Amino acid sequence: MTPLEILKEYWGYDSFRPRQEDIVNAALDDKDVLAILPTGGGKSVCFQVPSMIREGIAIVVTPLIALMKDQVQNLNDRGIKALCVNAGMSSREVELTLNNAAFGDFKFLYVSPERLGTRLFRNYLLEMNVSYIVVDEAHCISQWGYDFRPDYLQIGRIREMVDAPVIALTATATPQVAEDIMDRLGFKEKCLIKSGFERPNLSYIVRRTEDKLGQLLGICNGVPGTGIVYVRNRKKTEELAAFLASNGISSSFYHAGLGPDSRSDRQARWKDGRTRVMVCTNAFGMGIDKPDVRFVVHFDVPDSPEAYFQEAGRGGRDGKRSFAALLWNNTD
Repeated sequence: MTPLEILKEYWGYDSFRPRQEDIVNAALDDKDVLAILPTGGGKSVCFQVPSMIREGIAIVVTPLIALMKDQVQNLNDRGIKALCVNAGMSSREVELTLNNAAFGDFKFLYVSPERLGTRLFRNYLLEMNVSYIVVDEAHCISQWGYDFRPDYLQIGRIREMVDAPVIALTATATPQVAEDIMDRLGFKEKCLIKSGFERPNLSYIVRRTEDKLGQLLGICNGVPGTGIVYVRNRKKTEELAAFLASNGISSSFYHAGLGPDSRSDRQARWKDGRTRVMVCTNAFGMGIDKPDVRFVVHFDVPDSPEAYFQEAGRGGRDGKRSFAALLWNNTD
């Protein structure tokens, strides 16, 4: 089947978005490819379509368990056989899953970067017919990236064991980070495909104000629908969520200090609309695929322009009008 036929049959789309087809074709030509697409630009289709055409199983390295479970569920719902290995599984479940990946007819195996270094994973890897090595959130492998994770360096070693092309994907990478990603992933030749970053449905607002709380309340009351509010520290997530709740706005807070069950419960409640506004640190959001986020507010100034772009880009993935507001004053 052609890429377009696969896209139509499994995803129901009649055409690719800008640059998606170029990325798919590069992968089918056995090139290592780094794709830089805006948040909400349809990155997963870029590796899922070629993997459906190729024989074998694609190994997808992603840092977020919530995203893994979502994507595997999503693929299974489309009749595509996919598996994942995550931190919440017993060693027996992990072994069974890897056994299925090696000897069953599965198309995708999602793993966290920490798994790549384990002996069990490597033993099974040698038995797998690997179609592609997919690296999601690829900026995490670069020490110049805003979210460097040492476990990602294991991916370079996997390449030495498996002769399969790499498809690396990220929403944000400076030229320096892009070069570093391709070096660390051992690209046979450099291949970088980048789409335009304009998101016409997203309005960016930067507002200087001495009354951030008042402005935040105004946005929550003035823009209907789901929202995210980013702050810099954990304590403030709790304070702001309490402030919004006391003003009648359904809200919750999220940060890395919460236990895994609490985090996934809060995320689920926000995702299915039981909680309207999530107040969070940057621990929340990478891989959060909720299309109808109508506003993203930065109550504090983010770490870097790349981080801002990634976080603000979580608004309006359904293509409808959404707002990204950054509030600042003289103390920032």
